[in-house]
Amino acid sequence: MNDIQSILSIAKRTIETEGGAIKNLVNLLDEQFAGAIESILRSKGRVVISGVGKSALIASKIVATFNSTGTPAIFMHAADAIHGDLGTVQKNDVVICISKSGNTEEIKMLVPLLKRGGNKLVAITGNMDSFLAKQADFALNTYVEKEACPNNLAPTTSTTAQLVMGDALAISLLELRGFSSDDFAKYHPGGSLGKRLYLRVADIVGNNMKPKVDIDSNVKEVIVEISEKMLGVTAVIKNDKVVGIVTDGDIRRMLNKHDNISTLTANDIMTSKPKTVSPNVLAIKALESMQKMEISQLLVMDGDQYVGVVHIHNLINEGIL
Repeated sequence: MNDIQSILSIAKRTIETEGGAIKNLVNLLDEQFAGAIESILRSKGRVVISGVGKSALIASKIVATFNSTGTPAIFMHAADAIHGDLGTVQKNDVVICISKSGNTEEIKMLVPLLKRGGNKLVAITGNMDSFLAKQADFALNTYVEKEACPNNLAPTTSTTAQLVMGDALAISLLELRGFSSDDFAKYHPGGSLGKRLYLRVADIVGNNMKPKVDIDSNVKEVIVEISEKMLGVTAVIKNDKVVGIVTDGDIRRMLNKHDNISTLTANDIMTSKPKTVSPNVLAIKALESMQKMEISQLLVMDGDQYVGVVHIHNLINEGIL
């Protein structure tokens, strides 16, 4: 049975090794990086990202990051490229090749073909004296002193450095293009992330019942309305206008304060000036308001018109919280 501290020590050493290498990337950035960014921004084509082995897996992830942040990209495996897939690269595309050594057989065969096609070539490599680095229009240095692997063999620190350099490219392009959260939502319409970016209160409130009582309604009517509509709250109405709100908490406070509740009405126990939200507000903003005010629901008001109630459970069910 391995000692817990020994296991944790290995994990910490791994993270510290990789963390130090990533921090050092800042010192390796130079005008080559800026040139690569400017070349991609000027290009009328896509970014084709290629590699072999573990670098190919990193290339696939960088492609996904580029596509989701407004830079059209496509993956091309270097080995497949020299066996028929080179047609993936079009005239105006910028090609990024990823290789730790920069001297793998596939890369040395692929690079001359790319150069012949006139495509701008960006290298991400840990060896600035390599064939790839010297042939590239722009060479981005991802040198690492050692892998996290104790044998200094398994690609670990080096692939992490490649991935971080890819993120640096993607985020630089994102900011320079002025890619906004609205743009991001267009590329992420599904799942909880997409919902945080596009789902509005109006999309939720219509699925709820619309609790309301008259200002002169007795306590029993108020309790029944709150119970039946299952939102823990009801709006209080006077002359077709919202004048207050009664929550589960108001009911509990009433029961603690009054022995005889038979003569009480909604007017006696309501909270005036209820917290409200517009139907056009993003659901995530409604959630932030609830959290800030430590409440569980908001009345939805379109101007002075009562639309309904949005409850924090709605947001939980949508996966926003």
